Amino acid sequence: QACPSCMTARSKNTKIRRRNSPVPQNVVAIGRAIAWRNDKEPPMSDQSPQEPNLPDPAEFAKTMASIAEQSQRIVSEFLSHQQGNGANGPVDPLNIGSAFFEMTRQMMSDPAKLVQAQMSLWQDYMTLWQNTTRRFLGQEPDPVVAPEQGDYRFKDEAWDENVLFDFVKQSYLLTSRWIQNTVGEVEGLDDKTAQKIDFYTRQFVDAMAPTNFVATNPEVLRETFESGGENLINGLQNVLDDLERGKGKLRIKMVDEDAFEVGDNIATSEGKVVYQNELIQLLQFAPLTDKVAKRPLLIIPPWINKYYILDLRQKNSFIRWATEQGLTVFCVSWVNPDAKLADKSFEDYMIEGPLAALEAIEQATGEREINAIGYCLGGTLLAATLGHMAAAGDDRIRSATYFVSLVDFEEPGELGVFIDDEQLDSLEAKMDERGYLEGSEMATTFNMLRANDLIWSFVINNYLLGKDPFPFDLLYWNSDSTRMPAAMHSYYLRTMYQENKLVQPGALTLNETPIDLTAIETPTFILSTREDHIAPWKSAYQATQLYSGPVKFVLAASGHIAGVVNHPAAEKYCYWSDTKTPKNPDKWLDGATERPGSWWPEWRKWIKKYDGGQIKARQPGDGKLEPIEDAPGSYVLVKAT
Repeated sequence: QACPSCMTARSKNTKIRRRNSPVPQNVVAIGRAIAWRNDKEPPMSDQSPQEPNLPDPAEFAKTMASIAEQSQRIVSEFLSHQQGNGANGPVDPLNIGSAFFEMTRQMMSDPAKLVQAQMSLWQDYMTLWQNTTRRFLGQEPDPVVAPEQGDYRFKDEAWDENVLFDFVKQSYLLTSRWIQNTVGEVEGLDDKTAQKIDFYTRQFVDAMAPTNFVATNPEVLRETFESGGENLINGLQNVLDDLERGKGKLRIKMVDEDAFEVGDNIATSEGKVVYQNELIQLLQFAPLTDKVAKRPLLIIPPWINKYYILDLRQKNSFIRWATEQGLTVFCVSWVNPDAKLADKSFEDYMIEGPLAALEAIEQATGEREINAIGYCLGGTLLAATLGHMAAAGDDRIRSATYFVSLVDFEEPGELGVFIDDEQLDSLEAKMDERGYLEGSEMATTFNMLRANDLIWSFVINNYLLGKDPFPFDLLYWNSDSTRMPAAMHSYYLRTMYQENKLVQPGALTLNETPIDLTAIETPTFILSTREDHIAPWKSAYQATQLYSGPVKFVLAASGHIAGVVNHPAAEKYCYWSDTKTPKNPDKWLDGATERPGSWWPEWRKWIKKYDGGQIKARQPGDGKLEPIEDAPGSYVLVKAT
């Protein structure tokens, strides 16, 4: 009969056929453990477990030799790259050492508490050992600890059904819980130090998960035995390829990049580039209705990513859906800057971004007034732009929508871990050498916020299982990152994240104008997502208390991307809304109404009040601006390193 746990055919009536094998005994033991499904009989009984189908010894030896050769090549190439790059830069660029030194000092000031924590861990282990013994005797005790809901690392059946792997799983969960609780209960640390310790402790705990190692991952072991180690050969080749792509740094491939081509099967909404300058191309999309809203819609995406997150494919394109709703959609496509644009400032991004787009839209359509959307950093820029316009009495933006955007950075979430003087000094020194920040470096920061999903799952799939990544449009976009000019990025991190000046009236000046967000009377729609790890929803909610005009706040389920890009046809997730905006976000949530599906129709209902009536549909090129090229334009095609 077939064993679904290990995909190995076996029969209790057949004799075990033993081989003389060079496979290490601990690996053989684990292989046996995989093959044995607990039949409520102890493994030392007369009915011994069937030994797994081990690979041919000669072939396996050749495979191991090849693995050793590949491993040596990886180490050699890594060391050569490090020597070539030199040893410049600080030893601790993330400024982790001082935080953990302070934690250790505070921890050792109360040794009794540390001993108590150690005793608690040993008591848990004693219970686990007892339960494991009971399982070997055929009993089914309740687990001492279980993975949290949504932890997919232990989804393989062997983690529950096999006694050995159940012990490995529970011992890891007990230890990781103990480590995090112990460091989390250290007193006497300031908030930023405590947050940094918690974050990097979790990074360590995630890295040490048994799923990340060949000998303690049942799925990987099965694949290794069944393929004769071919998965490890393929995985090592993937490591070499990723080192080559990263020029000596491990740049994990997350998606089948050959499966997508921008403008071909992704970012396919029809339109034209109707304006461009050094920083932007302005896209005008072709209408999909006979009548359209009089006021055009301008979308300002984040400059850290490419705009087509809102135009992945027809089935999930916000841009296409908005045009189907009778809106004339314009979208900024930011340049992928190089060293020539190193001195471009945040002020330049405002002037050559939304302000230039406003002028271009008026030439293209004859309409002075528009509605605007800012996504993430684009929302931060939209708020700053509206503050500038309010000071000048400029009311061309008749409504403002913010997608998962921060304007109050007092509580920026875990991204704050990366913002302190030491880290910013190190980052600025690196940017000064090149004139920009590499897109891949910022992508690594964001990936660390969800390490199990965006780092370790790919380590397992690509390197341990030796598989190629899947063709997934969202991950293709996520890997298609952009660079950032040194001057702008330094200003943004220090002024917003570190000093939180945007919400302080008159604290910052753009284009010779003091910025005061409280002077903004523009009707506002704020969309946040409940599981956002980049713009925490409670921090985004604080903007409801800033603006002088009417504000509507909506909270969507899921995260920073999936919660926003949620087409109604998908019938996924839910959202919460309420007409009131009390000061406390928890109080708002208590009074909000939960509604099924996408929030997009709710937003369309809200923005209809600011459509300005209806007119005949406009085609790109109808106005005073001649089309430059077809959408998606050339700026979006430039790849970052």
